[in-house]
Amino acid sequence: MKIRKGLVIALTVAFAFGISACSSSDSTESASASCEKADLATIENGVLTIATGEPAYYPWVIDDAPESGEGFEAAVAYAVATQLGFSKDEVKWVRTTFDSAVTPGEKNFDFNLQQFSITEERKAAVDFSSPYYTAPQAIVSFKGSKIEGKTSFAELKDAKLGAAVGTTSLDAIETQLGLKASVFNDNAAGVSALKNKQIDGLVVDLPTAFYLSGVEVENGIIVGQLPSSGSGDQFGLLLTKGSPLTSCVSGAVDAITADGTLASITDTWLATNTGSPVLKP
Repeated sequence: MKIRKGLVIALTVAFAFGISACSSSDSTESASASCEKADLATIENGVLTIATGEPAYYPWVIDDAPESGEGFEAAVAYAVATQLGFSKDEVKWVRTTFDSAVTPGEKNFDFNLQQFSITEERKAAVDFSSPYYTAPQAIVSFKGSKIEGKTSFAELKDAKLGAAVGTTSLDAIETQLGLKASVFNDNAAGVSALKNKQIDGLVVDLPTAFYLSGVEVENGIIVGQLPSSGSGDQFGLLLTKGSPLTSCVSGAVDAITADGTLASITDTWLATNTGSPVLKP
């Protein structure tokens, strides 16, 4: 139950607060040189200081031990560190609250990751890297439902699915799955309908699905994720406003995205290990 309890707190905090490579004006050579490890203006010379939550939770960090590299965000952090030239023993972990991280001011980290959604309001106070995760849509149901174990769109053609009005979840049911949706005023009303078995499944973003299936819905399950449509809540690495590292950290995120490292990490920690496989179109 440790995993479930932690997940509740992590997602509750995240939702409560809302949830570029080097300058194009620089020459290729100078941009590359400025992102060399020896030239990076980290807060501690020769060390990359990375922050996460206190505590940090599954599936983002396993057993509250980011130094293990186990968990989605722990693995992303080390992949970015490697791209910047830092070995694992040159990474130092610190802890912060979500609230303190998104407020203006100097920080005790080089970058922080704990599911920070990139928003225009936050960008006025802090810097963000390129996004490392776009939350897809997922279907929440319960054990014993008619859609438990379904793995493809075809197997869901007779399912009764619901979503909150005006959401990308509602769009996903209608456009990706091609189904007529049950529409609710909000997710709470949808959860109530699911508990009363008035619908077979509720479509929400994946982080919300983790929470609902683990806490709100008795014997809750995530049937699966919908394939990414390129839109959704985007998470970025958070840095001090105007940090000299922002462009290089973004470049590192772009690099692990381009070479497939990020996709592999995502598949390991946010598909297989969380019991939320991607449904087949």
